[in-house]
Parts: sequence; C-alpha cells; structure tokens
Amino acid sequence: MKRKSANFGPAFRVNLRLARNVWPGQVERQQSIALRALSETYGVSVANGDLQLLNGRWYVTHSGLIRVSERKGCSGIRVHPIKEFCDRASGRWVFKAIVYKTTSSKGFVGYGDADPSNVSSLVRGAEMRIAETRAVNRALRKAYGIGLCSVEELGSPSSRIDPTNGKNPNLATGNSNGSINGAPKLRDRLCLLIRKFELNPVQVKRYAADFCGTEMLRDASRDLVESFITTLADEAAKDREGLICKLNSYGAEAVKS
Repeated sequence: MKRKSANFGPAFRVNLRLARNVWPGQVERQQSIALRALSETYGVSVANGDLQLLNGRWYVTHSGLIRVSERKGCSGIRVHPIKEFCDRASGRWVFKAIVYKTTSSKGFVGYGDADPSNVSSLVRGAEMRIAETRAVNRALRKAYGIGLCSVEELGSPSSRIDPTNGKNPNLATGNSNGSINGAPKLRDRLCLLIRKFELNPVQVKRYAADFCGTEMLRDASRDLVESFITTLADEAAKDREGLICKLNSYGAEAVKS
C-alpha cells in the first residue's frame, strides 16, 4: 500500500521556512511539530512577530496574542491597576485584565505584576507598562486556550536565584551566555534587539567586543555582556541614527562569533 505524503498547510510551510532562517540550527523536529500545531490552530505568523524561539521553546508575543483575539472576534479588553498592591516609589505594579470574547460573555481574568526584580534591565523603568501587558497576555491566553507563555511574562535572568545556595546558578557555572529557569539567553536578547532596531549584526558584534575589551564577544564575562546589551538598548531607543553612525565605524566584514 502506498504511503501518503504529509500534507502540510501553506501557513505552516511559510512559518517553518522563515523560522529556520531566523533561528538557524534551532528549529529541529520537536520545534517543527509545535510550530505546525500553532500555525494550524491559531494562525500565528513568524513573519509578523507572533512567535519567538528561546532556548528551544516557542513563546507567543503580545502582538501575536492581539492578532489572535482580533481573528477570533474579541469583543473587548478592560484593564485596571490593583491599587492596594501597587507602590509607585518602589516601582511595583499589579494589573487586572478582563477579556470579553463576546458582548454577552462574563470575561476571562488575568493578573500581571512587575517590579525591578522581575523585569529585564532592558525595560527597567517601564514596570507599569510591563505589568499591564502581562495582565492582558494572561487574560488573552486563558480566553483562547493558548498554553504558550508569552515573551513579556518572562522575568529578568539576573533576578533568578538558586534557592539551594542563594547564588545565581548561571554565574556559578561560568557560562557567560547561559539562561536560568527558561529565561532568554543573552545571545537571544541581543538578537531581539538587532531585529527590533534593524541593526547590522556584524557591526554590533564588533562594537560589543570593543565595549567588553575582548578580542571576541564569547570571551567576555556575563556581566560585561549584559551591561553592553543595556547600553545598546538605551542608545537604540534614544538615538538610533546616532547608534548606526557609531556602528558604521566598525565596518561590516565578517567576524568570528
């Protein structure tokens, strides 16, 4: 009996091809199977930035969740702070979000919190907006049965502490680009910045090595790399054109990773 060939939908094929280009060598069989299910069930698009692949796991983005809710005909979202749990002075915020799938639905509730200890240094000072986004994301994931954690719900890698000895396990192992409890690696965070601000990756790598005082970026300590990522994010957000001029001084020929 002749075996039928797999009939993959066009959305999945497009997503898979682009994912392999964006994350070379990271999209293996397990990630492909998950991507197919996400493509067919929710209609997510890698091209639109609906998904991110971090440490071999798919994460949905806030924009991806919003697009899913629009396609599903979401009636509305209500968000408000939980004042008794908020502290402006310490930068701690807690929000409650309610997603209404229809005008007659009771709503799906999600809570989100953020403070300097559980947000990335890249968004330090924006804890209120992060808390609101996390609340909306959780409510949307509940409403539409999306089991993936969202990127915005991930905490800061440097804030995770090993409860067995009180030490940061990533620093203890000496891995300058490792991850902790599923949080994004420094390399992934840097790649996200490069894509977000459309920077030249070769120039960024040269700039990073110069910033860290090493011949190659991989030889730099985790603290130095994290400091560089914070600096790069600040420069890109405040003056992208000025940053590009600075990066141009580092040339564009290939360098070792």
